[in-house]
Amino acid sequence: MADPNTRDKILDVGEVLFARRGFAGVGMREVADRVGLGKSSLFHHFRSKVQLYLAVLERVLARIQERVAPALKDTGDPCERLDRYLDAFIDALAEHPTTARLLLRGIFEDDDFDAGTFPEHHVEHRLEVILSDARRLIEAGVEAGAFRDVSPPHMMQTLIGATVYHFASGEFGEGLLGRPLLSAEAVARRKDELKALLHNGLWVKAQ
Repeated sequence: MADPNTRDKILDVGEVLFARRGFAGVGMREVADRVGLGKSSLFHHFRSKVQLYLAVLERVLARIQERVAPALKDTGDPCERLDRYLDAFIDALAEHPTTARLLLRGIFEDDDFDAGTFPEHHVEHRLEVILSDARRLIEAGVEAGAFRDVSPPHMMQTLIGATVYHFASGEFGEGLLGRPLLSAEAVARRKDELKALLHNGLWVKAQ
């Protein structure tokens, strides 16, 4: 049976490398060397780079899903729930510097391989759950008259850009802010800025 600690270490190394250089820029030999395994031992855990990449993405999405699910299930009006959702989502991105960059890369790299050859992966399902839950929350707010009559898909694009891009922007973003992206102060300010934008642009009445 494969050692779960070794598997987690492989995923940790893969996450750092894929976030830094993308799918095409990482070789399995490098992953094996950094973990301290022979290449054949690495393939005992993951039979290809595609399988490893999908496993890394799935773990990242599972972390996000675990964070945001309670915020979506809690009671409260749509405005309060969206505030909690954004807090949880931003916390999930800020906790792991690799998360946002992996998500951003994943949007563009799905043509680099055939994920369909690995039917056991749940990347698309996890992503669909996260996005559909947020979209339903926006739709519920519109239907309740709490939000303006916006296009939920366009609003989702706005929220993804304002969160995932922000934490993936690295040195460029830090240059604009003049401070580290992941400092406690900067993360709290990001929450405040985004919620202020929504309160004034999405809410029917400012909260």
